[in-house]
Amino acid sequence: MSYFIFRNQTIEPFFGNKDVAYSGYGDISIIPDVDNFIWFYQLPLSNFDKHLSEEISTYFDKLQIVLQQIPKNAQLVIFTLETLFHVQFVGYDFSIYSAINDFNSKVFDLASKDSRVKVVDFSEFTRHYTADELVNWRFYFISQTVLNPKLAKDFKAWWTHKQDELAYNRKKCLVLDLDNTLWGGILGEDGISGIKIGGDYPGNAFSCWQQSLLSLSRYGVILTVCSKNNEADVLEAWENNPFMVLRKQHFSSWRINWNDKVTNIKELAEELNIGLDSMVFVDDNPSERELIRQALPMVEVPEFSGKPYDLMPTFKDLVDKYFRIYTVTEDDKKKADQYRAYTQRRASQATFANMDEYIKSLEICVNIMPVNDFNRSRIAQLTQKTNQFNLTTRRYAEVDIHRMEKQGWFIFCANVSDRFGDDGITCTIFLKPESEYCISIYNLILSCRVLGKGIETVFLNTTLNWLRDNNIKHVKAEYIMTAKNSQVADFYDRAGFTFIKSENNGEKRLYEFNLDNELENKNYYNVNFNK
Repeated sequence: MSYFIFRNQTIEPFFGNKDVAYSGYGDISIIPDVDNFIWFYQLPLSNFDKHLSEEISTYFDKLQIVLQQIPKNAQLVIFTLETLFHVQFVGYDFSIYSAINDFNSKVFDLASKDSRVKVVDFSEFTRHYTADELVNWRFYFISQTVLNPKLAKDFKAWWTHKQDELAYNRKKCLVLDLDNTLWGGILGEDGISGIKIGGDYPGNAFSCWQQSLLSLSRYGVILTVCSKNNEADVLEAWENNPFMVLRKQHFSSWRINWNDKVTNIKELAEELNIGLDSMVFVDDNPSERELIRQALPMVEVPEFSGKPYDLMPTFKDLVDKYFRIYTVTEDDKKKADQYRAYTQRRASQATFANMDEYIKSLEICVNIMPVNDFNRSRIAQLTQKTNQFNLTTRRYAEVDIHRMEKQGWFIFCANVSDRFGDDGITCTIFLKPESEYCISIYNLILSCRVLGKGIETVFLNTTLNWLRDNNIKHVKAEYIMTAKNSQVADFYDRAGFTFIKSENNGEKRLYEFNLDNELENKNYYNVNFNK
Protein backbone atom coordinates (compact mmCIF):
# COMPACT_ATOMS: atom_id res chain seq x y z
CA MET A 1 0.00 0.00 0.00
CA SER A 2 1.37 3.43 -0.94
CA TYR A 3 1.09 6.53 1.25
CA PHE A 4 1.57 10.28 1.09
CA ILE A 5 2.80 11.53 4.46
CA PHE A 6 2.29 15.03 5.85
CA ARG A 7 5.13 15.68 8.27
CA ASN A 8 6.97 18.48 10.07
CA GLN A 9 10.26 16.63 10.50
CA THR A 10 12.50 14.00 8.90
CA ILE A 11 10.86 10.56 9.11
CA GLU A 12 12.23 8.75 6.04
CA PRO A 13 14.22 6.23 8.18
CA PHE A 14 10.96 4.95 9.64
CA PHE A 15 8.66 4.72 6.61
CA GLY A 16 11.28 4.38 3.86
CA ASN A 17 10.88 5.57 0.29
CA LYS A 18 9.25 2.57 -1.39
CA ASP A 19 5.64 3.43 -2.26
CA VAL A 20 5.85 6.45 0.06
CA ALA A 21 5.96 10.17 -0.78
CA TYR A 22 6.44 13.03 1.66
CA SER A 23 5.30 16.61 2.06
CA GLY A 24 7.77 19.36 2.78
CA TYR A 25 8.25 20.21 6.45
CA GLY A 26 4.97 21.69 7.62
CA ASP A 27 3.76 22.01 4.02
CA ILE A 28 0.13 21.15 3.19
CA SER A 29 -0.01 22.99 -0.14
CA ILE A 30 0.52 19.85 -2.26
CA ILE A 31 -2.19 17.19 -1.92
CA PRO A 32 -1.75 14.45 -4.54
CA ASP A 33 -4.57 12.31 -5.87
CA VAL A 34 -3.82 9.12 -3.90
CA ASP A 35 -5.93 6.86 -1.71
CA ASN A 36 -3.90 6.76 1.51
CA PHE A 37 -2.52 9.62 3.57
CA ILE A 38 -0.66 9.77 6.88
CA TRP A 39 -0.48 12.74 9.26
CA PHE A 40 2.73 12.54 11.29
CA TYR A 41 3.41 15.77 13.17
CA GLN A 42 5.39 15.83 16.42
CA LEU A 43 6.66 18.60 18.66
CA PRO A 44 9.85 20.44 17.75
CA LEU A 45 12.68 19.80 20.20
CA SER A 46 14.11 23.28 20.52
CA ASN A 47 11.07 25.43 21.24
CA PHE A 48 10.12 25.56 24.92
CA ASP A 49 8.51 28.99 25.20
CA LYS A 50 4.86 29.92 25.59
CA HIS A 51 4.34 29.96 21.83
CA LEU A 52 4.70 26.18 21.55
CA SER A 53 1.13 25.58 22.72
CA GLU A 54 -0.05 28.04 20.08
CA GLU A 55 1.94 26.16 17.43
CA ILE A 56 0.32 22.90 18.50
CA SER A 57 -3.11 24.46 18.00
CA THR A 58 -2.18 25.22 14.39
CA TYR A 59 -1.58 21.50 13.73
CA PHE A 60 -5.27 20.72 13.99
CA ASP A 61 -6.18 23.70 11.83
CA LYS A 62 -3.84 22.40 9.12
CA LEU A 63 -5.22 18.90 9.58
CA GLN A 64 -8.76 20.11 8.95
CA ILE A 65 -7.66 21.84 5.76
CA VAL A 66 -6.03 18.62 4.57
CA LEU A 67 -9.14 16.59 5.34
CA GLN A 68 -11.23 18.99 3.27
CA GLN A 69 -8.84 18.70 0.32
CA ILE A 70 -8.03 14.99 0.11
CA PRO A 71 -10.22 12.80 -2.13
CA LYS A 72 -13.57 11.83 -0.61
CA ASN A 73 -12.73 8.14 -0.91
CA ALA A 74 -9.23 8.45 0.61
CA GLN A 75 -8.09 7.22 4.01
CA LEU A 76 -6.22 9.48 6.44
CA VAL A 77 -4.23 7.81 9.22
CA ILE A 78 -3.39 10.25 12.01
CA PHE A 79 -0.63 9.61 14.53
CA THR A 80 -1.37 11.04 17.96
CA LEU A 81 0.84 13.82 19.24
CA GLU A 82 3.28 12.69 21.93
CA THR A 83 5.95 14.34 24.09
CA LEU A 84 9.29 12.97 22.93
CA PHE A 85 11.32 15.62 24.78
CA HIS A 86 10.18 18.67 26.70
CA VAL A 87 11.74 21.02 29.24
CA GLN A 88 9.23 22.44 31.71
CA PHE A 89 10.47 25.67 33.32
CA VAL A 90 7.53 26.11 35.69
CA GLY A 91 6.20 23.10 37.56
CA TYR A 92 2.56 24.16 37.56
CA ASP A 93 2.51 25.21 33.90
CA PHE A 94 0.72 22.41 32.05
CA SER A 95 -0.16 24.42 28.96
CA ILE A 96 1.91 22.23 26.61
CA TYR A 97 0.41 19.00 27.90
CA SER A 98 -3.04 20.56 27.76
CA ALA A 99 -2.48 21.56 24.13
CA ILE A 100 -1.32 18.03 23.27
CA ASN A 101 -4.35 16.48 24.98
CA ASP A 102 -6.63 18.94 23.21
CA PHE A 103 -5.17 18.02 19.81
CA ASN A 104 -5.49 14.28 20.47
CA SER A 105 -9.05 14.64 21.79
CA LYS A 106 -10.07 16.52 18.65
CA VAL A 107 -8.48 13.80 16.50
CA PHE A 108 -10.37 11.03 18.33
CA ASP A 109 -13.59 12.97 17.90
CA LEU A 110 -12.83 13.47 14.21
CA ALA A 111 -12.35 9.71 13.72
CA SER A 112 -15.69 8.98 15.39
CA LYS A 113 -17.48 11.22 12.88
CA ASP A 114 -15.57 10.58 9.65
CA SER A 115 -15.05 7.00 8.45
CA ARG A 116 -12.09 8.10 6.34
CA VAL A 117 -10.09 8.95 9.47
CA LYS A 118 -8.16 6.32 11.42
CA VAL A 119 -6.14 7.18 14.53
CA VAL A 120 -2.92 5.42 15.55
CA ASP A 121 -1.91 5.83 19.18
CA PHE A 122 1.77 6.67 18.81
CA SER A 123 2.28 6.36 22.58
CA GLU A 124 1.93 2.57 22.14
CA PHE A 125 5.35 2.73 20.52
CA THR A 126 7.04 5.57 22.43
CA ARG A 127 6.22 4.38 25.95
CA HIS A 128 8.57 1.41 25.54
CA TYR A 129 11.57 3.75 25.50
CA THR A 130 13.19 6.31 27.78
CA ALA A 131 13.60 9.95 26.77
CA ASP A 132 17.27 9.32 26.03
CA GLU A 133 16.36 6.40 23.76
CA LEU A 134 13.64 8.29 21.88
CA VAL A 135 15.82 11.24 20.84
CA ASN A 136 19.34 11.16 19.40
CA TRP A 137 20.50 14.75 19.42
CA ARG A 138 23.30 14.15 16.95
CA PHE A 139 20.80 12.99 14.30
CA TYR A 140 18.42 15.77 15.22
CA PHE A 141 20.91 18.58 14.65
CA ILE A 142 22.31 17.00 11.49
CA SER A 143 19.08 15.99 9.74
CA GLN A 144 16.10 17.29 11.75
CA THR A 145 15.20 13.70 12.70
CA VAL A 146 13.31 14.01 15.97
CA LEU A 147 12.72 10.29 16.60
CA ASN A 148 15.95 8.34 17.04
CA PRO A 149 16.75 6.55 13.73
CA LYS A 150 18.20 3.66 15.74
CA LEU A 151 14.59 2.78 16.56
CA ALA A 152 13.65 2.48 12.88
CA LYS A 153 13.71 -1.34 12.83
CA ASP A 154 11.47 -1.53 15.91
CA PHE A 155 9.16 1.10 14.47
CA LYS A 156 8.77 -0.73 11.16
CA ALA A 157 7.83 -3.97 12.96
CA TRP A 158 5.31 -2.07 15.09
CA TRP A 159 3.91 -0.19 12.09
CA THR A 160 3.45 -3.48 10.19
CA HIS A 161 1.25 -4.71 13.05
CA LYS A 162 -0.70 -1.44 12.97
CA GLN A 163 -1.26 -1.76 9.22
CA ASP A 164 -2.62 -5.27 9.73
CA GLU A 165 -4.89 -3.88 12.42
CA LEU A 166 -6.16 -1.13 10.12
CA ALA A 167 -6.75 -3.70 7.36
CA TYR A 168 -8.68 -6.05 9.70
CA ASN A 169 -6.01 -8.74 9.39
CA ARG A 170 -5.86 -10.91 12.49
CA LYS A 171 -5.84 -14.53 13.55
CA LYS A 172 -9.23 -16.21 13.96
CA CYS A 173 -8.77 -18.93 16.55
CA LEU A 174 -7.02 -19.41 19.91
CA VAL A 175 -6.27 -23.06 20.74
CA LEU A 176 -5.80 -23.58 24.48
CA ASP A 177 -4.30 -26.33 26.58
CA LEU A 178 -5.99 -26.90 29.98
CA ASP A 179 -3.75 -28.16 32.81
CA ASN A 180 -1.39 -25.42 34.03
CA THR A 181 -2.58 -23.27 31.13
CA LEU A 182 -6.26 -22.51 31.63
CA TRP A 183 -6.10 -23.40 35.32
CA GLY A 184 -3.37 -24.30 37.78
CA GLY A 185 -2.60 -27.93 38.51
CA ILE A 186 -3.48 -31.19 36.79
CA LEU A 187 -7.16 -32.10 36.73
CA GLY A 188 -6.56 -35.86 36.62
CA GLU A 189 -4.42 -35.70 39.77
CA ASP A 190 -5.84 -32.77 41.75
CA GLY A 191 -9.52 -33.27 40.98
CA ILE A 192 -12.21 -30.70 40.27
CA SER A 193 -11.87 -28.99 43.66
CA GLY A 194 -8.07 -29.20 43.72
CA ILE A 195 -7.18 -27.32 40.56
CA LYS A 196 -6.16 -23.68 41.06
CA ILE A 197 -8.91 -21.33 39.90
CA GLY A 198 -10.43 -18.51 41.97
CA GLY A 199 -9.56 -17.56 45.54
CA ASP A 200 -6.03 -16.48 46.43
CA TYR A 201 -2.88 -16.68 44.33
CA PRO A 202 -2.35 -18.49 42.03
CA GLY A 203 -6.06 -19.21 41.51
CA ASN A 204 -6.92 -15.52 41.23
CA ALA A 205 -4.40 -15.13 38.39
CA PHE A 206 -6.05 -17.96 36.43
CA SER A 207 -9.51 -16.44 37.06
CA CYS A 208 -8.33 -13.11 35.67
CA TRP A 209 -6.77 -14.93 32.69
CA GLN A 210 -10.00 -16.80 31.94
CA GLN A 211 -12.07 -13.63 32.27
CA SER A 212 -9.74 -11.90 29.81
CA LEU A 213 -10.04 -14.77 27.34
CA LEU A 214 -13.83 -14.59 27.64
CA SER A 215 -13.63 -10.88 26.78
CA LEU A 216 -11.46 -11.73 23.77
CA SER A 217 -14.12 -14.14 22.51
CA ARG A 218 -16.68 -11.35 22.72
CA TYR A 219 -14.56 -9.45 20.22
CA GLY A 220 -14.81 -12.24 17.68
CA VAL A 221 -11.93 -14.61 18.48
CA ILE A 222 -12.84 -18.32 18.42
CA LEU A 223 -11.82 -20.21 21.57
CA THR A 224 -11.04 -23.93 21.27
CA VAL A 225 -9.35 -26.53 23.48
CA CYS A 226 -6.64 -29.08 22.65
CA SER A 227 -5.75 -31.02 25.79
CA LYS A 228 -4.48 -34.44 26.84
CA ASN A 229 -7.12 -35.25 29.40
CA ASN A 230 -10.19 -37.35 30.06
CA GLU A 231 -13.05 -35.53 28.36
CA ALA A 232 -15.59 -36.59 30.99
CA ASP A 233 -13.44 -35.07 33.76
CA VAL A 234 -13.14 -31.77 31.90
CA LEU A 235 -16.86 -31.58 31.17
CA GLU A 236 -17.55 -32.20 34.86
CA ALA A 237 -15.08 -29.47 35.86
CA TRP A 238 -16.69 -27.02 33.48
CA GLU A 239 -20.08 -27.89 34.92
CA ASN A 240 -19.38 -28.13 38.64
CA ASN A 241 -16.37 -26.02 39.63
CA PRO A 242 -18.00 -22.79 40.91
CA PHE A 243 -14.93 -20.65 40.17
CA MET A 244 -14.65 -21.63 36.51
CA VAL A 245 -15.14 -18.60 34.22
CA LEU A 246 -14.79 -20.35 30.86
CA ARG A 247 -17.23 -23.21 30.50
CA LYS A 248 -18.35 -25.61 27.80
CA GLN A 249 -20.58 -23.08 26.03
CA HIS A 250 -17.69 -20.65 25.54
CA PHE A 251 -15.70 -22.99 23.31
CA SER A 252 -16.64 -23.46 19.67
CA SER A 253 -14.99 -26.88 19.56
CA TRP A 254 -12.50 -29.02 21.45
CA ARG A 255 -10.28 -32.08 21.27
CA ILE A 256 -9.87 -33.51 24.76
CA ASN A 257 -8.26 -36.94 24.43
CA TRP A 258 -4.88 -38.68 24.49
CA ASN A 259 -4.10 -38.31 20.79
CA ASP A 260 -1.16 -36.27 19.57
CA LYS A 261 -1.86 -32.55 19.39
CA VAL A 262 -0.81 -32.23 15.74
CA THR A 263 -3.68 -34.50 14.71
CA ASN A 264 -6.08 -32.78 17.09
CA ILE A 265 -5.28 -29.28 15.83
CA LYS A 266 -5.69 -30.42 12.23
CA GLU A 267 -9.09 -31.87 13.15
CA LEU A 268 -10.12 -28.64 14.89
CA ALA A 269 -9.22 -26.62 11.79
CA GLU A 270 -11.15 -29.03 9.57
CA GLU A 271 -14.19 -29.07 11.85
CA LEU A 272 -14.34 -25.28 11.99
CA ASN A 273 -13.39 -25.01 8.30
CA ILE A 274 -10.61 -22.51 8.95
CA GLY A 275 -6.99 -22.49 7.84
CA LEU A 276 -4.20 -23.64 10.14
CA ASP A 277 -2.55 -20.30 9.51
CA SER A 278 -5.43 -18.57 11.30
CA MET A 279 -4.73 -20.43 14.58
CA VAL A 280 -2.65 -19.54 17.65
CA PHE A 281 -1.68 -22.37 20.02
CA VAL A 282 -1.03 -21.76 23.74
CA ASP A 283 0.40 -24.56 25.90
CA ASP A 284 2.55 -24.58 29.05
CA ASN A 285 4.52 -27.63 27.84
CA PRO A 286 7.65 -26.60 25.85
CA SER A 287 7.84 -29.97 24.08
CA GLU A 288 4.23 -29.65 22.87
CA ARG A 289 4.93 -26.13 21.63
CA GLU A 290 8.01 -27.28 19.75
CA LEU A 291 6.10 -30.22 18.25
CA ILE A 292 3.51 -27.88 16.76
CA ARG A 293 6.18 -25.44 15.55
CA GLN A 294 7.94 -28.25 13.70
CA ALA A 295 4.92 -30.16 12.40
CA LEU A 296 2.56 -27.23 11.76
CA PRO A 297 4.74 -24.19 11.05
CA MET A 298 1.73 -22.23 9.79
CA VAL A 299 0.25 -22.25 13.33
CA GLU A 300 1.51 -19.43 15.55
CA VAL A 301 3.01 -20.77 18.80
CA PRO A 302 4.00 -18.02 21.26
CA GLU A 303 6.14 -18.64 24.32
CA PHE A 304 4.28 -19.35 27.55
CA SER A 305 6.17 -19.13 30.83
CA GLY A 306 3.67 -21.12 32.89
CA LYS A 307 4.06 -18.69 35.78
CA PRO A 308 0.62 -17.45 36.91
CA TYR A 309 1.85 -13.89 37.47
CA ASP A 310 2.85 -13.76 33.78
CA LEU A 311 -0.63 -14.58 32.52
CA MET A 312 -1.85 -11.01 32.06
CA PRO A 313 1.30 -9.79 30.25
CA THR A 314 0.92 -12.92 28.09
CA PHE A 315 -2.68 -11.99 27.35
CA LYS A 316 -1.72 -8.46 26.30
CA ASP A 317 1.03 -9.83 24.08
CA LEU A 318 -1.42 -12.24 22.41
CA VAL A 319 -3.86 -9.44 21.67
CA ASP A 320 -1.19 -7.04 20.40
CA LYS A 321 0.51 -9.57 18.13
CA TYR A 322 -2.36 -11.65 16.81
CA PHE A 323 -5.87 -10.46 17.57
CA ARG A 324 -6.16 -6.66 17.41
CA ILE A 325 -8.18 -4.97 14.70
CA TYR A 326 -9.03 -1.31 14.33
CA THR A 327 -12.79 -1.70 14.75
CA VAL A 328 -15.04 -4.63 15.59
CA THR A 329 -18.03 -5.31 13.36
CA GLU A 330 -21.33 -6.71 14.58
CA ASP A 331 -20.38 -9.90 12.75
CA ASP A 332 -17.19 -10.15 14.81
CA LYS A 333 -19.14 -9.96 18.05
CA LYS A 334 -21.22 -12.97 16.98
CA LYS A 335 -18.26 -15.02 15.78
CA ALA A 336 -18.07 -17.51 18.64
CA ASP A 337 -21.81 -18.24 18.42
CA GLN A 338 -21.55 -18.59 14.65
CA TYR A 339 -18.81 -21.22 14.83
CA ARG A 340 -20.62 -23.14 17.56
CA ALA A 341 -23.67 -23.17 15.28
CA TYR A 342 -21.43 -24.37 12.45
CA THR A 343 -20.38 -27.44 14.43
CA GLN A 344 -24.04 -28.10 15.32
CA ARG A 345 -24.93 -28.04 11.62
CA ARG A 346 -22.22 -30.58 10.84
CA ALA A 347 -23.57 -32.87 13.54
CA SER A 348 -27.08 -32.46 12.14
CA GLN A 349 -25.89 -33.21 8.59
CA ALA A 350 -24.69 -36.64 9.69
CA THR A 351 -28.30 -37.62 10.44
CA PHE A 352 -29.42 -37.08 6.83
CA ALA A 353 -28.74 -39.51 4.00
CA ASN A 354 -29.82 -36.97 1.35
CA MET A 355 -28.01 -33.63 1.01
CA ASP A 356 -31.08 -31.84 -0.38
CA GLU A 357 -33.15 -32.95 2.58
CA TYR A 358 -30.46 -31.73 4.97
CA ILE A 359 -30.25 -28.29 3.32
CA LYS A 360 -34.03 -28.04 3.23
CA SER A 361 -34.13 -28.77 6.97
CA LEU A 362 -31.83 -25.82 7.68
CA GLU A 363 -34.44 -23.25 6.60
CA ILE A 364 -31.75 -21.03 5.06
CA CYS A 365 -32.39 -17.30 4.63
CA VAL A 366 -30.20 -15.23 2.29
CA ASN A 367 -30.65 -11.48 2.67
CA ILE A 368 -28.80 -9.60 -0.10
CA MET A 369 -28.08 -5.87 0.20
CA PRO A 370 -25.89 -3.22 -1.44
CA VAL A 371 -22.81 -1.79 0.25
CA ASN A 372 -23.56 0.93 2.81
CA ASP A 373 -22.00 2.67 5.82
CA PHE A 374 -23.01 -0.19 8.11
CA ASN A 375 -21.59 -3.14 6.14
CA ARG A 376 -18.63 -1.60 4.30
CA SER A 377 -16.09 -2.54 6.98
CA ARG A 378 -17.37 -6.13 7.04
CA ILE A 379 -17.10 -6.38 3.24
CA ALA A 380 -13.51 -5.14 3.43
CA GLN A 381 -12.86 -7.68 6.18
CA LEU A 382 -14.18 -10.52 4.01
CA THR A 383 -11.76 -9.60 1.22
CA GLN A 384 -8.86 -9.53 3.68
CA LYS A 385 -9.59 -12.74 5.55
CA THR A 386 -11.26 -15.15 3.12
CA ASN A 387 -8.98 -17.44 1.13
CA GLN A 388 -10.78 -20.64 0.14
CA PHE A 389 -13.87 -19.35 -1.68
CA ASN A 390 -12.26 -16.24 -3.11
CA LEU A 391 -12.25 -16.21 -6.91
CA THR A 392 -9.38 -13.72 -7.29
CA THR A 393 -8.06 -13.08 -3.74
CA ARG A 394 -7.95 -9.36 -4.38
CA ARG A 395 -7.75 -7.57 -1.02
CA TYR A 396 -9.52 -4.28 -0.36
CA ALA A 397 -9.58 -1.74 2.44
CA GLU A 398 -12.61 0.44 3.12
CA VAL A 399 -10.97 3.25 1.18
CA ASP A 400 -10.74 0.99 -1.89
CA ILE A 401 -14.43 0.16 -1.64
CA HIS A 402 -15.28 3.84 -1.30
CA ARG A 403 -13.36 4.50 -4.52
CA MET A 404 -15.19 1.72 -6.37
CA GLU A 405 -18.56 3.10 -5.27
CA LYS A 406 -17.55 6.52 -6.54
CA GLN A 407 -16.58 4.97 -9.89
CA GLY A 408 -20.02 3.39 -10.26
CA TRP A 409 -19.27 -0.20 -9.27
CA PHE A 410 -22.06 -2.39 -7.87
CA ILE A 411 -21.06 -4.08 -4.63
CA PHE A 412 -23.43 -6.43 -2.81
CA CYS A 413 -23.19 -8.58 0.28
CA ALA A 414 -25.44 -11.20 1.85
CA ASN A 415 -26.41 -12.00 5.41
CA VAL A 416 -27.01 -15.75 5.83
CA SER A 417 -28.97 -17.38 8.64
CA ASP A 418 -30.75 -20.67 9.35
CA ARG A 419 -32.51 -22.45 12.19
CA PHE A 420 -29.22 -22.87 14.08
CA GLY A 421 -28.36 -19.18 14.09
CA ASP A 422 -27.25 -16.10 12.20
CA ASP A 423 -23.95 -16.37 10.34
CA GLY A 424 -23.90 -12.67 9.58
CA ILE A 425 -22.54 -11.12 6.39
CA THR A 426 -20.70 -13.99 4.71
CA CYS A 427 -20.90 -13.29 0.96
CA THR A 428 -19.85 -10.38 -1.21
CA ILE A 429 -19.57 -9.68 -4.93
CA PHE A 430 -17.83 -6.83 -6.78
CA LEU A 431 -19.32 -5.83 -10.15
CA LYS A 432 -17.40 -3.47 -12.42
CA PRO A 433 -19.31 -1.82 -15.30
CA GLU A 434 -17.50 -2.31 -18.61
CA SER A 435 -20.12 -0.73 -20.89
CA GLU A 436 -23.83 0.05 -20.91
CA TYR A 437 -24.74 -3.62 -21.31
CA CYS A 438 -21.69 -5.42 -19.91
CA ILE A 439 -20.50 -6.10 -16.33
CA SER A 440 -17.35 -7.81 -15.01
CA ILE A 441 -17.43 -9.86 -11.82
CA TYR A 442 -14.25 -8.49 -10.31
CA ASN A 443 -14.46 -10.77 -7.30
CA LEU A 444 -16.85 -13.16 -5.60
CA ILE A 445 -16.25 -14.22 -1.99
CA LEU A 446 -17.98 -16.62 0.37
CA SER A 447 -16.97 -17.20 3.99
CA CYS A 448 -15.92 -20.74 4.83
CA ARG A 449 -18.66 -20.83 7.48
CA VAL A 450 -21.40 -21.16 4.86
CA LEU A 451 -19.70 -23.38 2.29
CA GLY A 452 -21.28 -26.60 1.13
CA LYS A 453 -24.94 -25.55 1.21
CA GLY A 454 -25.38 -24.10 -2.27
CA ILE A 455 -25.47 -20.53 -0.96
CA GLU A 456 -22.81 -19.41 -3.45
CA THR A 457 -25.10 -20.45 -6.33
CA VAL A 458 -28.14 -18.73 -4.81
CA PHE A 459 -26.16 -15.54 -4.24
CA LEU A 460 -24.70 -15.50 -7.75
CA ASN A 461 -27.97 -16.41 -9.50
CA THR A 462 -29.93 -13.74 -7.63
CA THR A 463 -27.32 -11.11 -8.44
CA LEU A 464 -27.27 -12.11 -12.13
CA ASN A 465 -31.06 -11.91 -12.25
CA TRP A 466 -30.84 -8.38 -10.85
CA LEU A 467 -28.35 -7.46 -13.57
CA ARG A 468 -30.66 -8.92 -16.20
CA ASP A 469 -33.57 -6.88 -14.82
CA ASN A 470 -31.38 -3.80 -15.19
CA ASN A 471 -30.69 -4.41 -18.91
CA ILE A 472 -27.25 -6.00 -18.54
CA LYS A 473 -26.83 -8.50 -21.39
CA HIS A 474 -23.31 -9.81 -20.93
CA VAL A 475 -21.18 -10.74 -17.90
CA LYS A 476 -17.44 -11.33 -17.78
CA ALA A 477 -15.66 -13.14 -14.96
CA GLU A 478 -12.24 -14.44 -14.04
CA TYR A 479 -10.66 -16.94 -11.70
CA ILE A 480 -7.12 -16.29 -10.46
CA MET A 481 -5.40 -19.30 -8.94
CA THR A 482 -3.79 -19.04 -5.49
CA ALA A 483 -2.35 -21.59 -3.09
CA LYS A 484 -5.63 -21.75 -1.16
CA ASN A 485 -8.52 -21.30 -3.61
CA SER A 486 -8.14 -24.40 -5.77
CA GLN A 487 -11.54 -25.69 -4.63
CA VAL A 488 -13.25 -22.94 -6.69
CA ALA A 489 -11.13 -23.43 -9.83
CA ASP A 490 -14.15 -24.81 -11.69
CA PHE A 491 -16.83 -22.70 -10.00
CA TYR A 492 -17.71 -20.66 -13.08
CA ASP A 493 -17.78 -23.84 -15.17
CA ARG A 494 -20.30 -25.36 -12.75
CA ALA A 495 -22.29 -22.13 -12.72
CA GLY A 496 -22.86 -22.34 -16.48
CA PHE A 497 -20.34 -19.74 -17.64
CA THR A 498 -18.49 -20.25 -20.91
CA PHE A 499 -14.73 -20.66 -20.65
CA ILE A 500 -12.87 -18.26 -22.97
CA LYS A 501 -9.16 -18.72 -22.39
CA SER A 502 -6.35 -19.16 -19.88
CA GLU A 503 -3.52 -16.76 -19.15
CA ASN A 504 -0.24 -17.00 -17.22
CA ASN A 505 0.11 -20.75 -17.73
CA GLY A 506 -3.40 -21.45 -16.53
CA GLU A 507 -3.18 -19.35 -13.37
CA LYS A 508 -5.87 -17.02 -14.71
CA ARG A 509 -9.06 -18.27 -16.40
CA LEU A 510 -11.47 -15.96 -18.24
CA TYR A 511 -15.21 -16.60 -18.62
CA GLU A 512 -18.35 -15.01 -20.02
CA PHE A 513 -22.09 -15.42 -19.53
CA ASN A 514 -25.06 -14.20 -21.54
CA LEU A 515 -28.08 -13.12 -19.51
CA ASP A 516 -30.70 -14.54 -21.85
CA ASN A 517 -32.95 -16.25 -19.35
CA GLU A 518 -33.83 -15.84 -15.70
CA LEU A 519 -31.90 -18.18 -13.40
CA GLU A 520 -33.77 -20.34 -10.91
CA ASN A 521 -32.92 -21.19 -7.30
CA LYS A 522 -34.25 -24.18 -5.42
CA ASN A 523 -37.42 -23.26 -3.61
CA TYR A 524 -36.22 -24.20 -0.12
CA TYR A 525 -34.01 -21.09 0.03
CA ASN A 526 -35.66 -17.95 1.40
CA VAL A 527 -34.03 -15.15 -0.62
CA ASN A 528 -34.58 -11.44 -0.09
CA PHE A 529 -32.89 -8.84 -2.32
CA ASN A 530 -32.87 -5.34 -0.78
CA LYS A 531 -32.06 -3.37 -3.91
